[in-house]
Amino acid sequence: MSACIALVPAAGHGSRFGAATPKQYLPLAGRPLLAHTLDVLCRNAAISRVAVVISPGDEWFDSFDWPQPKLEVLRVGGPSRAESVAGGLAALAADADDWVLVHDAARCCLSDNALQRLIDGLQDDAVGGLLAQPVADTVKRASPQGRVAATVPRDGLWLAQTPQMFRAGLLAEALHDAANPAITDEASAIELLGHAPRLVEGEAQNFKVTWPQDLALAGAILAAHKG
Repeated sequence: MSACIALVPAAGHGSRFGAATPKQYLPLAGRPLLAHTLDVLCRNAAISRVAVVISPGDEWFDSFDWPQPKLEVLRVGGPSRAESVAGGLAALAADADDWVLVHDAARCCLSDNALQRLIDGLQDDAVGGLLAQPVADTVKRASPQGRVAATVPRDGLWLAQTPQMFRAGLLAEALHDAANPAITDEASAIELLGHAPRLVEGEAQNFKVTWPQDLALAGAILAAHKG
């Protein structure tokens, strides 16, 4: 069976969050947010390596204790997520057939069950895929004036999550032009090659901490898991 390697791009500064410290290092339940993200990846028995990609000029990572034995630090982060992932892939030097699970640093509430469901569902897939959720709410398209321009049918619409799991060789090929603005996640890069990634149903709790108020929700979810 091919190896499974987790790759966590964490070179961003979280400009939408509005904090002086990058959000992946903000305190959450007594630890940096990133520590909770890494925990679930490191404790999965199918994952042999967990690599976090940080900026070469990162001033925060070494200030914390990271006890996870599987953890590798790759100081090759770029100006965009795609460029960080591409740099991380090159630094990993993984076999082309190894599975790489790219997971957002700010999705700190990924459950063990959802992660295992992704791995089990894609181990024999020809392309790979991603966790995602069917859209449940009514979707509105806005006009430039901030009014409703149209109601968009939600049938067949899914919200992409992470991890996104693809073979290392295929993903490296897909990210050869990582600066392409059409690449918004790994799945979109794979789609540009003409492939159709598989959708594996995720969970609402696997949301991306984006705004300051999201920290309280993430803290409540983590506390509920411990309880």
